[in-house]
Amino acid sequence: MADWQTTVTPPALARLLATARLPEPAGARRPAYRTLAGQVRLLVSEGRLPVGARLPAERELALALQLSRTTVATAYEALRSEGYLHSRRGSGSWTTLPEGAAPPSDALHPVPPDEQGRTLDLGVAALPAPQPFLSEAAARAVEQLPAYAAGHGHYPTGVPVLREAVARRYTERGLPTTPDQILITIGAMGALHLVQRVLIGRGDRVAVEAPSYAHTLQALRINEARLVPVPYAWSGAPRRGASRTPDRAAPGGILRGRPGGSPRPEWDLAEWRRVLSGAAPRVAYVIPDFHNPTGALVGEEQRRALLAAARTAGTVVLVDETTAELGWGVPEGTGVPRPTAALDRSAQVVTVGSAGKLLWGGLRIGWVRAAPAMIRRLATERVYSDVGAPVLEQLIAAELLGEQQLPAVRAHQLTRLRDTAEALTTALGEHLPQWRFAVPPGGLAFWVSTGTLSGAALARAGEHGGVRIAAGNRFGSDGAFEHHIRIPLTVPAAAVPDAVRRLAAVAARAADGGRWHGADESHPLAV
Repeated sequence: MADWQTTVTPPALARLLATARLPEPAGARRPAYRTLAGQVRLLVSEGRLPVGARLPAERELALALQLSRTTVATAYEALRSEGYLHSRRGSGSWTTLPEGAAPPSDALHPVPPDEQGRTLDLGVAALPAPQPFLSEAAARAVEQLPAYAAGHGHYPTGVPVLREAVARRYTERGLPTTPDQILITIGAMGALHLVQRVLIGRGDRVAVEAPSYAHTLQALRINEARLVPVPYAWSGAPRRGASRTPDRAAPGGILRGRPGGSPRPEWDLAEWRRVLSGAAPRVAYVIPDFHNPTGALVGEEQRRALLAAARTAGTVVLVDETTAELGWGVPEGTGVPRPTAALDRSAQVVTVGSAGKLLWGGLRIGWVRAAPAMIRRLATERVYSDVGAPVLEQLIAAELLGEQQLPAVRAHQLTRLRDTAEALTTALGEHLPQWRFAVPPGGLAFWVSTGTLSGAALARAGEHGGVRIAAGNRFGSDGAFEHHIRIPLTVPAAAVPDAVRRLAAVAARAADGGRWHGADESHPLAV
């Protein structure tokens, strides 16, 4: 194993293990070593613990978990015998997969092309490309490419025309921005990873919403940040996901179910103030615009209050705006929310955006908006990793973000999301009336409470039933939200009824307590 591969420290592994909830065994209590081995297998199988990750030494992990060294040693030996761990004297132990095993199953990873005809993907929240807009923009971008081909093609801060387009869009939304405040990255995840590398050190506290974006939470764990979750508050008139008739005339123009179900999520400002003043986190990571996974839209008054508390605490606010353009349920003429950074420019605010959610994930174009000095610092750091984003993709994104193209592209994508939201509200009410959710004002998903049914059990059943399901515990920093799942609004509206029928069949199998739901010794995750 090479030295540059991921090393997981005892505290980081302990935090991951705490989120790995195993099926309850039938009969006698499971021995501690089998629990530990099963948790590691589960983390590897779900992709939450990378293959090739170096694990702590037995003595170090025993101290961190307050277990005997014999228990850890026995668990490691069980993992080695099953092919999930490889050890070499003097080099330590690292995670592997048994020979012939399938790659880690992670509902948040795209379905491989050869499985797309057999698998219903309810895991990845990403839209298809808007056509014909993408193809037409690509043709225009190819015409521009020769002008760039004479040089080396490396733009650490991004191609000027795209930086100008992104800056113009921020200015249009109410935050005056110049190109020197923009850095183009390889996707939003590239932007988030870069900002994390610059701002967050090992052991630094990071305040996060609960729930929050699963991939960012995992990246922070792997980088050994100390996550401080701040739960959402839930208020407002309750609504039932079982409503069969979405109310298009509801106040604010938001699609709503009828009264009697889930309340709306919003920031708990009292808890945010307590965490910011008490924990003094280095960074606060928030998604105020059509939040992933709940779809919540945070009001400006709450944003101002959080920024003021962060400024007092000396905390950098990292704002994820990747879904900011996706307000499919807000009133006509409302437009896109003002950027959070526009509300208090004296606060330390770094904003991350993306072309992936509104335009197309295949472009792999993201960006950072920050003070020019921070942009220069980020550009210096990134040349040691990816140097810059691909030029052609940047030119395509610049075309789609242009003043002439963006309104039509956005209208196309929002119509698709709105139609799917309506169809999903109806179908869930018909086939899974016991599940509860609040129809959000935008975003890419519904955040659904499954009652007493475990989201992890649903995901396991879905693996056998050909349905990818994103379990709610993936969106919690501490394994919370066990009885939730995220359902993306990416299935075409016409296909939603069949998709929900398949989801209901998986839920019935999981609820029956069959081999997909309980402890099955023949299943690779059984312990």
